[in-house]
Amino acid sequence: MGDEYKKLKEVRKQVSFLKDELTTMSAFLEKLAFMDDDGELDHLVRDWRNHVREMTYDIEDCIDDFMHRLGSADASGFIKKTARRLKTLRVRHQIAKQIDEIKARVIEANQRRRRYELDGCSNSRASESVAIDPRLTALYQKADNLVGIDGPTEELIQLLTDAGQQKLMVVSIVGFGGLGKTTLAKQVYDKIGQQFDCKAFVSVSQRPDIARLLSTIQSKFNIQESSQAREVQDIIDDIRYYLGNKRYLIVVDDLWKQEAWNIIHCAFPENSNGSRVIVTTRVEDVACWACSNHRYIYKMKPLNSDDSKKMFFNRVFGFEDGCPSQYEKVSAEILKKCGGLPLAIITIASLLAVRPTRIMQEWERIQNSLGTAFGTNPSLEGMRQILNLSYKNLPFNLRTCLLYLGKYPEDFYIERDDVVRQWIAEGFVRSSRGQDLEDVGKSYFNELINRIKFEYILLFLTGLIQPEQNDYREVTRCRVHDMMLDLILSRCKEDNFINVAYSGSGKDYMAIDWQHGYSSNKVRRLSLQSMVVESDFAVLIEGRAVPAQLAQVRSISLFENSAGGVPWLLHFKYLRLLHIMSYGTKRVDLTVVSQLLHLRYLMIVGDWCEVELPSRICGLVHLETLEIACDVVTSILLDIVSLTCLSNLTLPSGVQLNRLPNSKSLRTLHICHPPDMDFNALGELTNLRDLCLYFNEVESSTASNLDSLGSSIGKLQNLRYLEIQLPSDISIDGLMGSLSDFPRSIEILDLGPEWINAALINLRRLDLSVPETCTDEVGVLGELPSLVHLRLQLELKSKGTIMFGGGGGSFPALEDVFLSCDGDVASQSRLGFQAGVMPKLQRLVLWFGPCELGIDTAPVGMEHLSSLQLIDVRILVAPEKRNVYPWDTAEHVFREAAQAHPNQPAIKFDFV
Repeated sequence: MGDEYKKLKEVRKQVSFLKDELTTMSAFLEKLAFMDDDGELDHLVRDWRNHVREMTYDIEDCIDDFMHRLGSADASGFIKKTARRLKTLRVRHQIAKQIDEIKARVIEANQRRRRYELDGCSNSRASESVAIDPRLTALYQKADNLVGIDGPTEELIQLLTDAGQQKLMVVSIVGFGGLGKTTLAKQVYDKIGQQFDCKAFVSVSQRPDIARLLSTIQSKFNIQESSQAREVQDIIDDIRYYLGNKRYLIVVDDLWKQEAWNIIHCAFPENSNGSRVIVTTRVEDVACWACSNHRYIYKMKPLNSDDSKKMFFNRVFGFEDGCPSQYEKVSAEILKKCGGLPLAIITIASLLAVRPTRIMQEWERIQNSLGTAFGTNPSLEGMRQILNLSYKNLPFNLRTCLLYLGKYPEDFYIERDDVVRQWIAEGFVRSSRGQDLEDVGKSYFNELINRIKFEYILLFLTGLIQPEQNDYREVTRCRVHDMMLDLILSRCKEDNFINVAYSGSGKDYMAIDWQHGYSSNKVRRLSLQSMVVESDFAVLIEGRAVPAQLAQVRSISLFENSAGGVPWLLHFKYLRLLHIMSYGTKRVDLTVVSQLLHLRYLMIVGDWCEVELPSRICGLVHLETLEIACDVVTSILLDIVSLTCLSNLTLPSGVQLNRLPNSKSLRTLHICHPPDMDFNALGELTNLRDLCLYFNEVESSTASNLDSLGSSIGKLQNLRYLEIQLPSDISIDGLMGSLSDFPRSIEILDLGPEWINAALINLRRLDLSVPETCTDEVGVLGELPSLVHLRLQLELKSKGTIMFGGGGGSFPALEDVFLSCDGDVASQSRLGFQAGVMPKLQRLVLWFGPCELGIDTAPVGMEHLSSLQLIDVRILVAPEKRNVYPWDTAEHVFREAAQAHPNQPAIKFDFV
């Protein structure tokens, strides 16, 4: 027993050895990754590196086992210590044996390295904390100056607006990936869209979900949707009925298969109203099939030499006219190898533009990295080679984050806050010097956007990673270009990082085959993408042991699934992250999650979905994020308040807490409020940054509880975002009392107007609904020194005038203002701007509606907005009024106002 006793006694010491070994192995793998970029690793070294990488996963799992089963310190006192050691004797023996096996593998790997002389290392690179590139906002204003697109745009517009062709016309735009097909289609769509009764722009992708795609078209036309999942034929019938007598414009972007078109085009009825459909595709046969007439096929051409230079120089140097003389020769060689392909030009230019200093050796290295034949014969492999340069030039930490985007389906919108929290749960985000992990994670996201982006970033435009701004011009989500996604998935396969599986009846999908999968390694992260994949997966492991490949899965993501329960989760004891996007599922049983003791992140989002949760989850001591966004939750989490590591909590109205969580680490809290909750505890959540409270109804017993809400919020000195929603007939100010000490850290606020005061020195975004009785108090907003984005919903019915600058401050920092008000406001000149107000305002959005009368005058004083660049007018019109509303008069009013303005700002005009 001597050796066995020693082994059991020193388990903690052995675990410390593993932790130190893991740190060294991770650093060494990072160095090998950069050596691989330079082509210094041969096949033997790569194979050895892959074995070491798999060992790091196993070491992490071993440490997790130890922390869960033996992590707590030994009890005090001889008797208690002895009793605990006897109880854990078997567990200690199992972990000690596991450690011995891993140590033997480590020693063998080291001997193999020496035996085959595999030594070598290089310097690693570090990433700085960054914000979104400030040039990003400017790029959104360049839609009218896209390089080399004017000629093709006018050519297509002439074809589409042919007055002699009143029948439905389908025009196909075909060309190699990266030539700018989507960009061209979007330009044409924007320029002629107002000539049609209704319009829609939808993306298809390689593996389309036809039902969801048609539902997207349905929603864009504001067709009333059923509250239940519906068949494809029902959706097609609704769209055909709606479009039957209308003149419509539809862009079907990124079509790959004839089979998909055969279904999609059924929703577009033939009529004689001059309707038009634009299809973009890379496949010439699909282009011919879609339009059924070769005369309506537009073939994309590469950029000519002059346009290529303009695009390249503008991205690298910030101006189009030439470049410093020392870069002329190498620039010419790079552009020659790009072959006039916009995506290739911007990719290479972006690599050079992010360098803090421009070094000739870097330019020459990138030039030499490009294939010689690509410029004369563009191919998928050549484009992938160029995109791979973007990947290789990322710091190591960003490479991991970029590869993680490969788990999402094609054309999926990836929310920044969600993916950052997943990075944290996976351990990809590391902070130093006390930095907040979410702030560091957002910095990672921002740097990815800055490093890998297309020059002219607009919604639906071609880009490697396409950022999307919200109404406040903040980048809060993104999509990954399909060519970049292909590269990411190939790297994921090579590094055994994420396994993506598809399943379905169509031959487009890759069948699930865990016994003969594309990797012999263990599956660490699993993304399931189909309508039936979950049931396939359950059948596979039902009644038998989980396959060896899946035994140590640590992350599972489900997209588009339609099955119900997920009891098979019990097979994955190392699971850290569970991410479910459930569409059309009637019921999801999550009662087993209480037994996933390593779980750090749980998110489920579903339409028409009923979720069953466990009654107790206090065992999930590592859980950091719990977010549920579903229609119905059938059970209540009784002990959620006891989770000590919980940082982000979002619950729907079906889950009501009787008391607030007591976790000091809580930073995000979005909940509905039951009548008997005591808000005194809210002031103790000192790390809270994001607070949203929703009240479906307010009873007399609730009012007494709300009296303490104001004083509790005043104690949250780290709070950045605050939103409180009450029923429309309740005043928030009357219930909550006054705030004597409003948190000065507040940056974003969605409340009533009486709460606003000049002490909010950090407030940069404000969303207010202003009743008619409070219109005179809006002037206090002008005194806020940091306010950049303002959204006001003005309730002006019978009286009242909003005059900005009248008796209040000047809004010194305001750049965007969104005003939503009754349609009669403009016609009665009840909205205006005085001289000197809003000196930095760049964008003015006016949303009038529901609008019954015509608008015959613009708000007064718009000429005083000295920095104005864009006027965006949207008028809500009832469907039955669409054909009789004097839209041409209203549009003329605002275009005339824009022409009279000293800056002659751009004008956008649309009916909703």
